[in-house]
Amino acid sequence: MINRITLFRTTKRIVFGLGAIEKIGAEVLGLKKKKVLVVTDPGIVQAGLLEPLKQSLQAAHIPFALFDGVEPDPRLEVVQQCAEMGRKEGVEALIGFGGGSSLDIAKVAAVLLTNEGDLTQFFGIDLIPNPGLPVILIPTTAGTGSEVTPIAILSDTREKLKKGIVSPHLFPEVALLDPQLTVGLPPVVTALTGLDALIHAIESYTSVNAFDLTDHLAFRAMELLYDNIRTAYARGEDLEARSRMLEGSLLAGIAFANAGVTAVHAFAYPIGGEFHVAHGLANSVMLPHVMRFNLLGNLPKFADIGSALGLDTEPLTDKEAAL
Repeated sequence: MINRITLFRTTKRIVFGLGAIEKIGAEVLGLKKKKVLVVTDPGIVQAGLLEPLKQSLQAAHIPFALFDGVEPDPRLEVVQQCAEMGRKEGVEALIGFGGGSSLDIAKVAAVLLTNEGDLTQFFGIDLIPNPGLPVILIPTTAGTGSEVTPIAILSDTREKLKKGIVSPHLFPEVALLDPQLTVGLPPVVTALTGLDALIHAIESYTSVNAFDLTDHLAFRAMELLYDNIRTAYARGEDLEARSRMLEGSLLAGIAFANAGVTAVHAFAYPIGGEFHVAHGLANSVMLPHVMRFNLLGNLPKFADIGSALGLDTEPLTDKEAAL
C-alpha cells in the first residue's frame, strides 16, 4: 500500500560472526562505561560459556559483577534481585548473556535502575518514562530474537500469567551474535528455540501490520531456519547450520519487532504461564490452528510460506499451496 506510513526500528549496533564474543570488551569501551553487570543463568556458568566474555572484559580492563540467578519463565522477583545487584555494585551498563530469559531480565533490570516505581507499572505498551542503562545482549540460542526487539516477557506467579513490557527503551545498544556460542545446545533446545524463531517469521509475514521491509526479512528468515534446523538438531557441531539458524533468528526478530505477531503468541503466553511449558512448544501447538483460521484472510501470503519452506508451489493455486 503506497500511501501507508510505516516505522522501522531495531538495535543500533549488530555484531555478527564466529569469534564475535571476543569483541565484547571493545563494545563496552565504545559505550564509555566503567563497570558492567553480566546477567546469565547457572547453566551458562557451569558450561564455561562465560570464559571468553570474561577474558575479553579483563583484557579491556573492564570490571564486572555477575548475576547468575536467571531462571526459565523469570519471575518478577528475579528481575528485582538483578536490578538490586546492579544498584549495589554501581554498574553503568548491563550485558545479557544466554537464552531469552537472560536477555529479557537484563533489559528490564536496566530500566529499573533509571526509573522510579514498581516493576508492575511498566507492563503494557510505552509505559517506561526514561531510557535505561545501556545494554549489550548476547544470545546463546537461535530463537527468541530478544536482542533486536523492544519487548520483554516475565512471569507473574500470583496471576499465573506471562506479561509483556513493550517500549523502545528496551532496545539494547548492541546485539552481539556468535554462532559458536550455540554449538553446545542440546537437540531438544535447538528444536524448540528454532521453532520459536520460525514461528516469529511466519507470524510477522502474515501479520496485518506487515510491510515490504518486514516481509523481506521474514521470508529470508523462514528459508534459513527451515533449511538448517534439521542439521542443527542432528549435528549440533555444524557451524554453518548454527550460523544460518542464528541469522534466521535475528532476521525474524527484527521482522516481528516491527510487524508484530498474531494469535499464536497470544494463545501461547497463557499456556506457558499456567503450565510452564517451553515457549517454542506452546507456539508450535497453537500454530496450525491459528494458521487454519487466518488462511482465508490472505491466501497469497500463506501460499508464499510454502515456497519459503522449499515446496514447489508453481503448479498450484494459492489455496492449494497455502493448504
